[in-house]
Amino acid sequence: MAMLEQFLWVIYPYVCLVVFIVGHIFRYRTDQFNWTAKSSEFIEKKQLMAGSLLFHLGIIPVIMGHVAGLGIPKSWMRALGVDDHLYHIGAVYVGGFFGIITLLGMLILTWRRFTLRNVRRLSSASDLAVNALLLLIVFMGMYATLVTNAVQPEFDYRETISIWFRGLFVFSPDASLMREVPLSFKLHALAGFTIFAFWPFTRLVHVWSVPLNYISRSYILYRRHRSN
Repeated sequence: MAMLEQFLWVIYPYVCLVVFIVGHIFRYRTDQFNWTAKSSEFIEKKQLMAGSLLFHLGIIPVIMGHVAGLGIPKSWMRALGVDDHLYHIGAVYVGGFFGIITLLGMLILTWRRFTLRNVRRLSSASDLAVNALLLLIVFMGMYATLVTNAVQPEFDYRETISIWFRGLFVFSPDASLMREVPLSFKLHALAGFTIFAFWPFTRLVHVWSVPLNYISRSYILYRRHRSN
């Protein structure tokens, strides 16, 4: 059991993070022309727009909530005036609201990817795997937030998962902290690290290709051609 814990909560996260970093470097150096997300908008637009809008509106606050919950110690929150009750309200109700929006977006996008024949034909195996894995991550996150927290209100992930997670980045993770963590949280965490290992080899790399240079780029002037 101790060896399995060490693998799941120490070795596996580090393997995923190394693959994430090295994989991005390798792909950028060898496959820049495919550093993009293949658009299927010309096949079907309505479901894509609805699902993409909901997903992106929800995922940004969700990520910010994860950064606050995992990265900021409970004592720091209290020092800032955020007591446990106030934090719980924000995590469950505000986080739950944006989590539901994210989940709805992922359900639409996954349904579209798997059920529309022409979209599925355009999709690679990695596209299908990423959609399914993202849906699993979001679903398990929502289940942990809304169901597990209601069934096990005494569980505080900031005293277990958060400390273990921060320990990874100072190279002193304590796998025993994850021993009594509910299964839904464990699956959410493992699936989250798995998506980092998949990331460099899928369409997810388009996240790093935000065209910020468009903001400062000069306008392109068009002049009407006058024929003689």
